[in-house]
Amino acid sequence: MGRQFYTLDVFTDRAFAGNPLAVVGDADDLDTAQMQAIAREFNLSETVFLQSPRDPVNTARVRIFTPKRELPFAGHPTIGTAVLIGALQADGLLRTRDVDIVLEEEIGPVRCTVRRTGAVTRAQFELPRLPERIGEAPDVAALARALSLDPADIGFRDHRPTMWSAGVGFTYVPVASRAALERARPDMGVWANVMGPADHPAAFVYCDETVDPARHVHARMFAPSLGVPEDPATGSAAAAFAGVCMTFEKPGDGEHIVVIEQGFAMGRPSVINLGMQVEQGRLVSASIGGAAVIVMEGALVA
Repeated sequence: MGRQFYTLDVFTDRAFAGNPLAVVGDADDLDTAQMQAIAREFNLSETVFLQSPRDPVNTARVRIFTPKRELPFAGHPTIGTAVLIGALQADGLLRTRDVDIVLEEEIGPVRCTVRRTGAVTRAQFELPRLPERIGEAPDVAALARALSLDPADIGFRDHRPTMWSAGVGFTYVPVASRAALERARPDMGVWANVMGPADHPAAFVYCDETVDPARHVHARMFAPSLGVPEDPATGSAAAAFAGVCMTFEKPGDGEHIVVIEQGFAMGRPSVINLGMQVEQGRLVSASIGGAAVIVMEGALVA
């Protein structure tokens, strides 16, 4: 009958919004080249392949591919996979309690909690690696050229371009307004020369002018050299954004929630919750959370 797959919309509580994700089951017999070919066929920002865990106490091994390469970690695949496994393997339990899942990703084990409230199923995971600075961002003039913006569009308050990673690297580009963010477009004539090392070719462009005033950050993410011209919701970028927050916002000790909206320019509105725990002025833990819905299921026959 073929190899079963599902698609989900992630960081949304309704179908046809958020970030689409494909999850392919029973992938133990697939090699890397086969997984990459299937990911190109789905042509979504990421496709997940479920394999048997290396450590039997864990739930599953997860391999994550964009249309062009494998990633060691990604947020929306983690959330979507956790919600899917919870729905398929523990639907009855979710009616009465939270379900804990451990996914073995290339970055290491990622611990997830799945929760159902009414008709909405959500997942949250602790970051397996806290954000770290990964170098100096390109200068403002170069970033403006790469994003088809004016240099005056870049920056607000104390925010300036920086580079961070919590497993996947991003250049973080603050812009002065949502209008400027809506004008941003990668200029492929200069993009590859501006965006730095080949393993950090993605830009997370953000402002503090939101569609919903109850949220904190409005963002877009561009990674055309990864086969992702624009991503509707980027959990790995939201994860490393904790480093941006610590640098420029300097939150006090305690728990903080930063709500990031993304995907609006694509007609795929998404909402990502970034949780941060700060002690003695240091980030000691962080989490990513959001909802996901199963949209389709089918079988690969090739």
